[in-house]
Amino acid sequence: MKNELVIVIDFGGQYNQLVARRVRECNVYCEVKPYTTPLAEIQKQHYKGIIFTGGPNSVYDPASPHYEREILSLGVPVLGICYGAQLIAWLEGGEIEAAENGSEYGKVEVSARAGSLLFQDVPACSQCWMSHTDYIEEVPEGFRGTGYTKVCPVAAMECPERKIYAVQFHPEVMHTQEGTKMLSNFVYDICGCTGDWKMDSFVEESIKAIREK
Repeated sequence: MKNELVIVIDFGGQYNQLVARRVRECNVYCEVKPYTTPLAEIQKQHYKGIIFTGGPNSVYDPASPHYEREILSLGVPVLGICYGAQLIAWLEGGEIEAAENGSEYGKVEVSARAGSLLFQDVPACSQCWMSHTDYIEEVPEGFRGTGYTKVCPVAAMECPERKIYAVQFHPEVMHTQEGTKMLSNFVYDICGCTGDWKMDSFVEESIKAIREK
């Protein structure tokens, strides 16, 4: 049985499995792969969407997990979360800075600018969960900022022409009030998924396959 697939690329974030769970709750099958997964392997799978997770590192550290810039040119929609957002900005030539106060952590009001598919039907101001020490100071060429907080000038950015989106906060956690809606907007309105996967049918198919083997 072939279902629509979304891949979560793990950059060491503590919520990587939760991201995948939230996507599956949208009736879209999702799998988690390490950042060491070769680009050629990702290309073979014909994913409908790619999600970069958060992580504890700084993109400027050579020892930090990185990825080939070419992944942003596959024509597959990409969503970067926290470190994943910073990685996209860094790969595309944006500016990343360390937060003056050390970090932005906890529940924060994020203001979203109108016109973004990612924030479609999301209030102009909503509570989100932040957990970062670096932030995007300047968006890359071709991108526009679509969200901000009192201390974070780029809480979200996008290049809709290339279907690349990024958020500094964590939409997958329950503390982000509209996070489920944002992820649903990504998989349905941006990736074009139809929601052809159900957990109960997946269990049935898996049991059937195991019995046949």
